[in-house]
Amino acid sequence: MNWQPTASIETLRERAKLLQQIRAFFAEREVLEVDTPALSHATVTDVHLFSFDTQFFEPGANTSNTLYLQTSPEYAMKRLLAAGSGPIFQISKSFRNEEAGRHHNPEFTMLEWYRPGFDHLDLMEEVSNLLSTALQCADAEKVTYQSAFSRYLGCDPLEASLTELKAVCNEHGYEAIAKHEDNKDTLLQLLFSQIVEPNIGLQRPCIVFDFPASQAALARISQTDNRVAERFEAYFKGIELANGFHELADANEQLARFEADNRKRKAMNLPIKPIDHHLIAALDAGFPNCAGVALGVDRLLMLQQNKASIEEVIAFPVSRA
Repeated sequence: MNWQPTASIETLRERAKLLQQIRAFFAEREVLEVDTPALSHATVTDVHLFSFDTQFFEPGANTSNTLYLQTSPEYAMKRLLAAGSGPIFQISKSFRNEEAGRHHNPEFTMLEWYRPGFDHLDLMEEVSNLLSTALQCADAEKVTYQSAFSRYLGCDPLEASLTELKAVCNEHGYEAIAKHEDNKDTLLQLLFSQIVEPNIGLQRPCIVFDFPASQAALARISQTDNRVAERFEAYFKGIELANGFHELADANEQLARFEADNRKRKAMNLPIKPIDHHLIAALDAGFPNCAGVALGVDRLLMLQQNKASIEEVIAFPVSRA
């Protein structure tokens, strides 16, 4: 019976309604829907993301070129923003070479949108509006990373030393992991995912913002507190739903971050990834002050339909693809 879909036909009908609802949400706000490539000559350098690649045999060429399936449409959408697109959104397939599980499938549906003129605080409000519309829930609670960490772990993540973080890990049963770890961010991420996340967003969505500057990714560093990045994540009922930034617009800084990622990759014996110089050139040409966010559509539907696994909301997961 493996030919059959893992989601019921009724759930697939509800999926179609959700996509219509999302498009109506953005049409009402005059945000343009766009479509960008799934394949690219470059990919993410983030050490925690693993992209699929394939070989393109161009007619007449002696050798093939490596192309990458995109982990999100972010880089191409930012090129459109630099070209003057104005506010845009996209519903697209994204691909991550990660372990499949209750909340993960290597091919999944991403909603990503960008708002020129917004900072991360403005966009957090719009994310809350979208969630309350799609899930018929209360507005999101908004807490800083620092306060959430302090509330559930009793320490300040922005000031704690490596030794202090190891002690907190030991208190919560992670001594074996912490013993040989010398990266503060690894311990912060361990504690946040295992202790903080299960305790937030239980009754209504929770948006955690102002992550440590060392976890900025593609976000700006705060001008009022250089210990934090203008980044947020949204959670509800144990599911991480969205990751958003007040977007970095400095081409030189972005290039430096990509290069730093590749140095980390080399140190970890991970393959070096090609940097997207189209994105760097777009930022250099002039990028609007804006905020952007990526949201998992499959996970949103799981919450809307009260499903326990991603396989219950997609037609054919990787096991049946």
